Amino acid sequence: MSLYLQADHPHVVISIFSQIISKGLKPDSFAIVGALVAAGRNDDLGHGRLLHGMIFRHEVCSDITVNNALIDMYCRNGKIETACVIFRKMVVRDVVSWTSMLHGRIKCMDLESAFRVFEEMPERNAISWTAMITGCVQGQSPLRALELFRQMKSVGEEPTEVTIVGVLSACADVGALDLGQLIHGYVNKTDMNSDMTVYNALMDMYSKSGSIERVEKIFGMMSEKDSYSWATMISAYAVHGNGIQAIQVFLEMLRLGLCPNEVTFVAVLSACNHSGMIEEGQKWFHRMREFYGFKPNIQHYGCMVDLLGRAGLLKEAEKLICGMQIQPDAVIWRSLLSACLVHGNLELAEIVGKKVIELEPDDDGVYILLWNLYAAAKNWKEALEMRTMMKDRRIKKKPGSSWIEFVHNNEIRISLEGNSFHRIQA
Repeated sequence: MSLYLQADHPHVVISIFSQIISKGLKPDSFAIVGALVAAGRNDDLGHGRLLHGMIFRHEVCSDITVNNALIDMYCRNGKIETACVIFRKMVVRDVVSWTSMLHGRIKCMDLESAFRVFEEMPERNAISWTAMITGCVQGQSPLRALELFRQMKSVGEEPTEVTIVGVLSACADVGALDLGQLIHGYVNKTDMNSDMTVYNALMDMYSKSGSIERVEKIFGMMSEKDSYSWATMISAYAVHGNGIQAIQVFLEMLRLGLCPNEVTFVAVLSACNHSGMIEEGQKWFHRMREFYGFKPNIQHYGCMVDLLGRAGLLKEAEKLICGMQIQPDAVIWRSLLSACLVHGNLELAEIVGKKVIELEPDDDGVYILLWNLYAAAKNWKEALEMRTMMKDRRIKKKPGSSWIEFVHNNEIRISLEGNSFHRIQA
């Protein structure tokens, strides 16, 4: 069971555990924990509940390791309330118990509740700090993630590779290039400088911070590259408008015999989109489906709709949306709406705008876009209707915001909207 867990075959682990039971053997706590871990990884709540009942029958419910595994299994399956019941009944709890509850809150995207659990923890380790940092990044709170990293360092807890990846993601989200460079220096001083995942995160950070040269340098010095490494390099060229170089990197990847995945094709289509390479984009979108057998996801369709819309091929974009194998979301329709605004197609914009309002009736941007279209065409009656609709639904235009980063007295300060400063120790 342990070997198959290490090989990430949870369904086989559950099958072996079933054989233990069928042979009349009494499972010990190690076997039960292994089966619970497998049920958690396999999102198998049915087997997990059967195991929970078995724990009471075999009187191993007082074992802290078993209870920790139970909490983790329920949290991974989204049953946070059941995990809380087990947690509260535990006589003895360790840092693993608390961290499992922390992971559960973060998985449910309940960041404030996760912070409460984190504050109550009597003891924290690198895993619990990392869980909160990555949770903040996933919850779109990058500044809180960076502040947590500062606190982690101040108490003397050493970050792991996973921690560094999370912090670099936060730096990428806010464009904190100076802090990202400091972390790059830290990586070079430790054993992390051979970790491919860390290098991928560094490439992503430098790309989003506008330093394409450093992305190229890191990519060139990597002895091993996975599909994400190639996709990151392609995306870096894409966002900097170097579509031809992005396609050249993709072709080199294929030449080396590496098989692209869905993420790679998002990068390729994004490159074609940013560079206005319509025929190239259509070619790879077709090959992705017909040759490689991938079903387009919402990101693939989004790239293609944006590509066609920017080129003024509005009818083709609408046809692609209507023929999608999945339900188009508001982002897809909003992309077409923006294209209608650029190219002045009021008739199609009205149809598309109503689609967006149906999906996201509280989105102020849609009403503003439609109002601009009506005003540009001097259709003041319809423009007034948009204003009235916003007023009736109590929708207000959200103010814009900006980020400022600067270094002062060995501190990196990041300002949001010019009035709130977050200090990160350099």
